[in-house]
Amino acid sequence: MSDAVPGQFTLVLHSHLPWLAHHGRWPVGEEWLYQSWAASYLPVVDVLRTLAAEGRSHLLTLGITPVLAAQLDDPHCLAGMHHWLGNWQLRADEAAMAGNIALGRHEHRLAAAALTEFERSWRHGAAPVWRELVDADAIELLGGPLAHPFQPLIDERLREFQLVEGLADARLRWGHTPTGIWAPECGFTPGMETGYADAGVTHFMVDGPALRGDTTLGRPVRDSSVLAFGRDLQVSYRVWSPKSGYPGQGAYRDFHHYDHDTGLKPSRVTGKTVAGPDKAPYDPELAAAAVERDVTDFVRTVRERLIGETERTGRPALVVAAFDTELFGHWWHEGPQWLAQVLRALPEAGITVGTLADARDRGFVGEPVELTDSSWGSGKDWRVWAGDQVRDLVELNADIVGLALDTLGKLRANAAAPGRDPVADQLLREAILTVSSDWAFMVSKDSAAGYARDRAHQHAHAVREIAAAVESGQLAIARRLAAGWSVADGLFPALDARRLRVTPAEGQR
Repeated sequence: MSDAVPGQFTLVLHSHLPWLAHHGRWPVGEEWLYQSWAASYLPVVDVLRTLAAEGRSHLLTLGITPVLAAQLDDPHCLAGMHHWLGNWQLRADEAAMAGNIALGRHEHRLAAAALTEFERSWRHGAAPVWRELVDADAIELLGGPLAHPFQPLIDERLREFQLVEGLADARLRWGHTPTGIWAPECGFTPGMETGYADAGVTHFMVDGPALRGDTTLGRPVRDSSVLAFGRDLQVSYRVWSPKSGYPGQGAYRDFHHYDHDTGLKPSRVTGKTVAGPDKAPYDPELAAAAVERDVTDFVRTVRERLIGETERTGRPALVVAAFDTELFGHWWHEGPQWLAQVLRALPEAGITVGTLADARDRGFVGEPVELTDSSWGSGKDWRVWAGDQVRDLVELNADIVGLALDTLGKLRANAAAPGRDPVADQLLREAILTVSSDWAFMVSKDSAAGYARDRAHQHAHAVREIAAAVESGQLAIARRLAAGWSVADGLFPALDARRLRVTPAEGQR
C-alpha cells in the first residue's frame, strides 16, 4: 500500500441505448442492444459482483437510463438476448470448425460463460441485478429522464414529466430513488437546476468545460443547492478521447474488422494505418499484458492529478472520470479486465475511491457557479442536437411536442371517466420517443443516420395519426391506433398521461 493521496477519485459510467425493441434487428436495431448487453453489461456486472464479494464497496457511480432499464427488463428483449447468446456460441464453434481454432475457443469460452450467467441471474430481468449491487453498497445508481431527451430543447412541461417519471420508474424497478442523475448528453440550460431541485435531485453530471475546467469540486448551480460535478478531461481522455486512448493500442482487439462468415472479430488493432485484412490475429495474452500496462499508467495519472490539483487549490481535490459503460467490453473488448484491475489498484496506490454521493457527503463542494448552456458533445455546446444538420429534427420535435400537448389537453378536457386513458398514454409515449436525443446525435455523427431519421419520423407519424383521430372525434379509431402502436412501443407501462402538466407555467404563456 502506497502513502495516502489527498482527495477522492470517482469513476462514473453512463449506460444508455435508445428504444430498439421491435425496431429492426441488423445492422441497426436489436443487435445493438444484444451486443452491448453481452459485451458490456454482463461483464461489468460480473466485475462489480466479484469486487463486492471481496468486501469492496462504493466502487463507482453507475448511470442507467430508464429507457435502457426498460429494455433489460422487457420480456421480448430477454427472449431475444437468450437466443442471441446461444447463437454467439454457435458462431464461435463455426469459427473453430473453419480453422480459426484460437478465435473459436476464445469466443466459445466467453459465450458459454455469458449464457450461464444470463440464465442464472438475468433471465427474468435486470432489476434484481441492479438491486443486489445497490444493497451491497457496491455502486451508486444514477437515474435520468425517461427516454433520454436533450432537455434544453424540449418544452418545460415534457422535460419536467420525463424527469419525475424517470425517477419514479427507477423506484419501481430498483426499490430506490436516485438522488443523482446523468443529464442526457450532459445538456444544460439555466433554469434546469430548479427543476432538478423540485424533483429531489441533489447532483448531476456536466462536462469539464462547463465548469471552465475546474472540476476539483462539485459546484452548487446558481441559487440552488443542486451540485454539478464535472468530468476531468485530462484524466478521462487518458482512457478515451475523440482522437486517442487505450483501446486504440496495437495489442487490443480491433472493433471494426470482423469475419464476415461468423461476425466475430479475429484481429488485433496492430496499427492505426493497417488495413483490416492485414491486421495481425488477436492474442489474448498480448492484450492482457497491455491491460496491466494501461492500469499502471492510469493509476499514476490519477495519483499525479490528485496531488497536483490539491496543491493548486490548497484543499483535497476531487477527480471524476466519466465514460459510456458501452466502452467497457463493447467498443473496448478488454475494458472489463482493465476495470477490474484498476478498481483494485487505485486503493493499493493510496487513492480513496468513492461515488458522487460520497463526494457530496464528504464536502467536496465549492462556490456556486453560474452554469450556462452546455453539453458533452462536439464543441461542448448544443451543435450536435441543434446544428444545421439536424434543424429539421429540431423543428419536428417542436411540432410534435406541441401537437401532443394540445391533444392531451383536449382529451383531458373531454374525458368522460376519471381513469387512465390508453390513447393519451400511447400518444405521450410516442412523443417521448420522437424527441430522444439519439436521433439527432446519430444524424450529426453520420452513424446510421437513415435509421435515426426513420425512427424520429415513425414516432412522429404515430403522434400525428392518433392526434388526427382524436381531433376528428373518432375515438374508437384512436383507441385502435394506440393499441397498435403499443405493441412495439409499450415501454413504461406505469406511464400515466394524467400526471403531465398540460398547461404552461406562469411566464411560459
